[in-house]
This record gives sequence, structure tokens and C-alpha cells, in this order.
Amino acid sequence: MKILEVIKEKVMGFPKGFLWGGAIAANQAEGAYLEDGKGLTTVDMIPHGEKRMYVKLGDMYPVKLIDGENYPSHEAIDFYHRYQEDIKLFAEMGFKTFRTSIAWARIFPHGDDEQPNEAGISFYLDLFKECQKYGIEPLVTLCHFDVPMGLVEKYGSWRSREMIECFIRYARVCFERFDGLVKYWLTFNEINILLHSPFSGAGIAFKPDENHEQVKYQAAHHELVASALATKIAHEINPLNRVGCMLAGGQFYPYSCDPKDVWLAMNKDRENLMFIDVQARGYYPSYAKKVFKEKDINIEIQTDDLEILKKYPVDFISFSYYQSRCASADPSRGMTDGNVVKSVKNPYLETSDWGWQIDPLGLRITLNYLYDRYQKPLFIVENGLGAKDTIEEDGSILDDYRIDYLRKHIKAMKDAIDDGVDLIGYTTWGCIDLVAASTGEMSKRYGFIYVDKDDQGNGTLERRKKKSFNWYKQVIASNGERLD
Repeated sequence: MKILEVIKEKVMGFPKGFLWGGAIAANQAEGAYLEDGKGLTTVDMIPHGEKRMYVKLGDMYPVKLIDGENYPSHEAIDFYHRYQEDIKLFAEMGFKTFRTSIAWARIFPHGDDEQPNEAGISFYLDLFKECQKYGIEPLVTLCHFDVPMGLVEKYGSWRSREMIECFIRYARVCFERFDGLVKYWLTFNEINILLHSPFSGAGIAFKPDENHEQVKYQAAHHELVASALATKIAHEINPLNRVGCMLAGGQFYPYSCDPKDVWLAMNKDRENLMFIDVQARGYYPSYAKKVFKEKDINIEIQTDDLEILKKYPVDFISFSYYQSRCASADPSRGMTDGNVVKSVKNPYLETSDWGWQIDPLGLRITLNYLYDRYQKPLFIVENGLGAKDTIEEDGSILDDYRIDYLRKHIKAMKDAIDDGVDLIGYTTWGCIDLVAASTGEMSKRYGFIYVDKDDQGNGTLERRKKKSFNWYKQVIASNGERLD
């Protein structure tokens, strides 16, 4: 076969064995927030409503539950008791993989307990075996926005170096007890979000008069060291384990060709990519030193830290993609709604019901950019449309807008693969309706499966297939060829 023919064969369409599936997070789906020995986590402290952002940004100190508030994670969609029913529906769609997370406080209720909680381990053993029964490969996040509150109260969460030991002990238990059931792991969900939403991202609640930037970047350093050590342990326990990092993705476009806009967009990208640079390449990028100086940050780095980061980079890079972003040096430009990562409105893009800008080509751009930068396999682990769904008189849910959104983004993925990007999988966000992380709403629905619950927590929790259910089933069965 000629060289050109080999190249053509290699890049045409989705590869054989591509990991199609869907994604949820423990804190947005499981509920049962204190059942079977589970401890409180940071997300359990974040209410729905006007106080939500106040807590998420780390402005409440100390953090406490408030009488009369609605805490969506406490019941969520009750995946804890209904996972068998839900996994069966995922299998009906043909999932090859299912992304979920482990609630750290189910395994170690206070975060630093001497022994793990066996009831929590039993739940996840049963969950992963249920996936295995249907030939579904679990993709598991160790820390998805749910730090045990015991560690927040005792150590101040990731501002403290004590957290590294707590995390790697937890990670080791997971790698050992779920060995043979899980081989794809992510250490921290959207690690860059701790810069934008410190409490939800990393359990950081600010004390009076603290240098917020110092606390955030020091916490990030501790997470980076913990991630590298977890990667080391995963490979030691089973060389077949594959560990990835996870980025809240989406490029920043310059609003115009004004060099000031271009420069600002570049620096916004650097801000979000700095941590992935460390996890993927094994060292802080050259621009980090200037960032720390400008923000008056002095990171405490112990003797072996840089060697640990260098020796244990991740195997692949995963990311979420919902929208691209836009940057302008002109402060009068209008901003988008609904996301903690602030962005100027892009006049060329449509928006969702929640003001998130829709940009399928931006996904192709992001895929190419990340692969050019890192040359490691990529995995899209969140992508989807939060929208208001209506049940018709006949009981159907005609979510053509969701199908259209996903179709265009899957087409962009295929184009990126044809560009030469090594993309190994795709899990749509919220394959079943769940609590929205940004707003705490149930009405912001992402799933192929409707869950009967409203923003106030009322409803039967009945599951119902949407039109997109059978559409995605067809996409998977055809390995991305049938998008009609």
C-alpha cells in the first residue's frame, strides 16, 4: 500500500473501538447524601437559588448549611438507588463507556479516616459490575467537585499540603479495590475551574484578608502534585490503567484583530491551560513565573515536587466543551450569561436558553489546538446542550434542538479526526437529566432520558426517553456515520 493510501485510511472517520457514551457526576446524580455512612461534601453545602454563587465563589466563611434552603445534591436524581435501571437504559443506547465519579466522602466520610467505608466501596463495586455486565467501560473521576467537608473544616481544603496525603490514600484504595473493573481514570474534574469558582472547584472558602490568588494557585499546586502521585500509583497497581487530566475547555477568540485583543485572548487561554501544561508535559510552563509575579504569588514548592511532576505525567487529556469564549481589551463589551468563566459576547454565535454560546466549529478548533500543543490522545468527556424540555400530550419529548446541537458537534469531531487529531472517545454531558452544576436547576436539562423532578425538588423521579435517545443509539451503532 502506498504511503498516501495508508494516511487516508488512518484519518477517515471515527476509529474502530471509539468510546461512545455519556457522563454524569456523583454529586449531581446520586443523592443519598448521608446514606450508608457517606459524609458531607462541598457540593452538599451549595444551595439552589440566590445564595448559590456566594457559596461557590468561596465568599461564605465558614461554610454551613442554612435552614430553609434547597440543597439539590441531597436527593439529586437518586441514581444511588436507581443505577441499575439507568445503566440498562445506557446499554440500550449502546454505550461503550460511561463516565461517572466516585464521591470521596462515600469512601472516606471525613476524608482522612483511618479505614475506608466498606458500604461505599460496595456501592461502587456493584455499579461498575453492572456496567461490565453490559460491556460498558467505566471512565471514573476521583474528585469531581466534591471534597469531603471534614477536610475543608480540618485543613482548609487544598490550601493545605496535608490534602496530598489524604487524596493519594483515597486514590490508592480506589485503584486497588476497583482493579479489573475500571482502567480509565481522571484525577480532578475541570482543574482550572478552581480559579473561577474556588469553593465548588476545590473546596476553598476564603478567610478575611487572604490573598485569593495566592490561595488558589497554592491549592492548584497541591492538586497537581497529588495528581502526579495518583498517576504513579495507578500504573504501579496495574500497568494497564490509563490516567487522564481534565480541562474546562474552549478557546478564547480575540474579539477583533486589534493586537490588544489577540494578546488578551492568548493570556486567557494560558490561564486555563497552565495546569494541563503541568499534568501533560510534567513541568510549569515558562510563562508561569511571570503570572505568579504579576499576581504577587509565592508558591511553596517542596524539594521533590518538580521531580514528581516530571516523572508522572498523565496518559491522555480529557476536557469539557460547551462553548468557545471571546476576549476584548475594551471593558465596554457585553458579557455572556450563565458561566463562571467570563467571556465577551461573540456576535457571530447563537446562544442557548441559558446564554451559553453555541460554536461547533470551536470544538474542532479546540481539538486541533490541544493536540498540536500536547500530542497526547484526547477524550471529550463533557459536551451537551442545557435546555428546557416539554412533555407533549402523547408523552413524547421532541428535543430536536438537542439533536441538532450534538449532530453539529459530532460532525466537528469527525472533521478534527480527519485533520489528524487522536481522539479516543466522547461522552455527552448529562446523558440522563441531573442537577446542573452551574445553577442547581433541574429545568436545565441535558439528557437523552427525562427525569421527573423540578427545581424545587418535586417530582416522581420517573425516567422517560426523549427523541434524542434513539437518535444517539443510531449514532453509536453506526460509529458516528449516521447523524440524520
